[in-house]
Amino acid sequence: MSTTREHARKHAAQNRKAFHEYFIDERYEAGIQLEGTEVKSLRQGRATIAEAYAGESGGELYLFNAYIPEYLQANRFNHETRRPRKLLMRRREMGKLFGQIRQKGMTLIPLSIYFNDRGWAKVELGLGRGKKNYDKRASEKDRDWNREKQRLMRRSVDD
Repeated sequence: MSTTREHARKHAAQNRKAFHEYFIDERYEAGIQLEGTEVKSLRQGRATIAEAYAGESGGELYLFNAYIPEYLQANRFNHETRRPRKLLMRRREMGKLFGQIRQKGMTLIPLSIYFNDRGWAKVELGLGRGKKNYDKRASEKDRDWNREKQRLMRRSVDD
């Protein structure tokens, strides 16, 4: 993705835990079918997708267990907070994803929900493999070492 597109995004929810729990191999973008009050609630940025996952149901792709809180001003016309939400992708892409999930034992994890430059809600999905505990420790060690390297580099430049 280009950097100009990256700046146009307004994140409504992010799943930072996903990078700790999974190796993300590929990323996909999907539209999400929402009700009116869900869009308003997402724009407030209070949604949570840390426990959410995407999967197949009846030949379609759905986002399960994503929490989008009720929109308080909607009164009695509110939505259900944890309902399954249909994800919109091209049929060919969905077929490819379903095949990888079935054959390789991969998992489809929502990484973020954001609004694109046209104002449409999108979900960034990551096709990932679960990490073991020793993988998590190794990636944490690498992250700490890279952070320490940056500090050392800054100190040497400042001197």
